[in-house]
Amino acid sequence: MPLGSRYNIAPSQEIAVVANDGGNQIDFYRWGLVPFWAKDPAIGNKLINARMETLADKPAYRSALRSRRCLIPADGFYEWKREKGGGKVPMRIRLKSHEPFAFAGLWEKWRGADGAELRTCTIITGAANELVRPIHDRMPVILQPERYREWIEPGDREPQDILPVLSSYPAEAMEAYAVGNSVNSPMSDTPDCVEPLKTARPGNSQPGLFE
Repeated sequence: MPLGSRYNIAPSQEIAVVANDGGNQIDFYRWGLVPFWAKDPAIGNKLINARMETLADKPAYRSALRSRRCLIPADGFYEWKREKGGGKVPMRIRLKSHEPFAFAGLWEKWRGADGAELRTCTIITGAANELVRPIHDRMPVILQPERYREWIEPGDREPQDILPVLSSYPAEAMEAYAVGNSVNSPMSDTPDCVEPLKTARPGNSQPGLFE
């Protein structure tokens, strides 16, 4: 898949990753982790996010935490802010510098009965920082650039050794702004998705992605 601009990526779609399989190159995996032991790949629809606090304990994640970690490059993410009237306003959250960054993720390789290989991933989440908290109580874990290499170093790592790499990104380095309702549809993937709204207005009801 060619590497081009994306403006609105939904679960079950292909997203760019850099996996710790020794290549250190961008590839594309399906968003929604399918553990190697799963009988049905549909389980990936429920595993788009992995809570940092339970990575070492959950059967779906603990093996991947030890051996299959990845970076997921991005330059922003969406969350939905609940309004007093009951609607939700989509918000785009990014670095103030507007520079790209990387989420911490886990990846898996699953094989179907026909031998076909499926590579999938999940985004790790943690408690929201001061900027994101009024919008949602969770947010994806954004890695500091100096921790990239440590996170995707090939080989097994014990949870107590690798989990400290995951920390809350400084709120003062981030910003959030309202965008249009087009991001509510997974079919929308055009530049207008990231355009700021001059006046925020309630959007269609949409659950947050980063639980």
